[in-house]
Amino acid sequence: MCRLPAESDIWEKQMKIETGRLMIRTASREEMLETIESQGDDILKKAYQEMLQGCLDHPEQWEWYAIWIIERKDGSQVGDLSFKGLNEDGSVEIGYGINETEQGQGYATEAVSAAVIWALQQPGVTRVEAETEPDNRASQRLLEKCGFAPTGTDGEEGPRFVRFH
Repeated sequence: MCRLPAESDIWEKQMKIETGRLMIRTASREEMLETIESQGDDILKKAYQEMLQGCLDHPEQWEWYAIWIIERKDGSQVGDLSFKGLNEDGSVEIGYGINETEQGQGYATEAVSAAVIWALQQPGVTRVEAETEPDNRASQRLLEKCGFAPTGTDGEEGPRFVRFH
């Protein structure tokens, strides 16, 4: 199990974004560790471990590496999202996922839209990028609804999209 420095205060300041139905907030240290430990999918587990390492390596930019928990106002988790660091060129990449039982209710669109608006308001951010699996039309439609445009290029996962200020 990964140990985090107890003296680290990056975990004390929680970022929150509120929408009509949702609260999107950065995970606590304990929640990040629990997410990593409980993850059965090796690819997601590796991604969550990389997020944690990003928080440790860049404590001054931890919100750009942390897991952001997506909850309904009653506190029940419907999914999560994350950014993949703030790059020197001002770009951030967003990733997101909604629990299978919660899909099709607009939570991803609501959460991604709010998170992108928040990100574009942060100092130094010039654009938000994302990529989807080539066959994931639902995710591609979600990005288009949130103001993203296809770049015409492919990343590791598939087609890339971008949204500028």
